[in-house]
Amino acid sequence: MQRRTKTMKAARLGIAVAFLFGAHLALAQGGDAKAGKAIFDKTCATCHGPDGTPKDAVARMLKVEMKHLGSKEVQARSDADIQKIILEGFQKMKAQRVAEKDVASVIAHLRTLAQ
Repeated sequence: MQRRTKTMKAARLGIAVAFLFGAHLALAQGGDAKAGKAIFDKTCATCHGPDGTPKDAVARMLKVEMKHLGSKEVQARSDADIQKIILEGFQKMKAQRVAEKDVASVIAHLRTLAQ
């Protein structure tokens, strides 16, 4: 009986984790692109340009190749991948100070840049 109880607890925990993960992904998909543009313009456009075109001077300074944010390569990334890049950084890009609740809106705006 004790083994069954442990199995049930593990199953409940797994269901809870799956629910929270799914809810988190749903939030990323439900952002407001207009609000995201305002955040993007303040936080991201300095390096990526207001239309997602990378700034050559920044790329040269960091000695990196920056992709246009509307490129197929960038747009193919999942919302979860983009969220991780924004919040944790990527290669030489540092993590950005964007409230986690606003990241979905930034991602929604980024999706409007698709070429």
